[in-house]
Amino acid sequence: MTRRIGLLGGSFNPAHSGHRRISLAAIEALGLDELWWLVSPGNPLKPARGMAPFAARLASAQMMARRSRIRATDVEARLGTRYTVDTLRLLTRRYPRDRFIWIMGADNLLQFSAWRRWREIARTMPIAVVARPGYDARAMAAPAMAWLRRFAHPSACARDWTDWSVPALVLLRFRPDPTSATLKRAADPHWHERFMPHKDLEKDMAPTVRASHIFT
Repeated sequence: MTRRIGLLGGSFNPAHSGHRRISLAAIEALGLDELWWLVSPGNPLKPARGMAPFAARLASAQMMARRSRIRATDVEARLGTRYTVDTLRLLTRRYPRDRFIWIMGADNLLQFSAWRRWREIARTMPIAVVARPGYDARAMAAPAMAWLRRFAHPSACARDWTDWSVPALVLLRFRPDPTSATLKRAADPHWHERFMPHKDLEKDMAPTVRASHIFT
């Protein structure tokens, strides 16, 4: 059976209710069977300073995704990929019967042209961009949009994304959520300790972090 799967990448440092709310809204808007959170071992565009251990970020995402069609995964760690373009290429090869759509916030669209082989990402699967307060106007004027705009589809047709040829783009607008990982870290800078049996286990746990049903 062909599944309709959304892919949302991020640091999840930590995962929070805003991630969950946006993901559930995207599942409904796009008619998804599942939405996978791709917890990044390390984002090349984000500084390592202030980044919690991968095992803690994955555990926080798995807890936040419970009892939903969201699947928090360590796919990139298991594939050994660092860049989104490589992750998406391998996933489409591994699951040729399924249909995937890449989901990102308007803040990521703003810097999308700095991503490695970003046009190849757009040619691999459709892209859904979720509006974010404070970013939308700048994102629409971003360098990547000069190329992507011609491939945009109306949001009213979002559930038809499996019928679109790529590149394809759809803009989604949901009720704004003020939750911020930055603010969560500021309020609780040691949050990750609750998700680690011992503070120094990251190196030991990296090869055996808890896996989702994906790849099993």
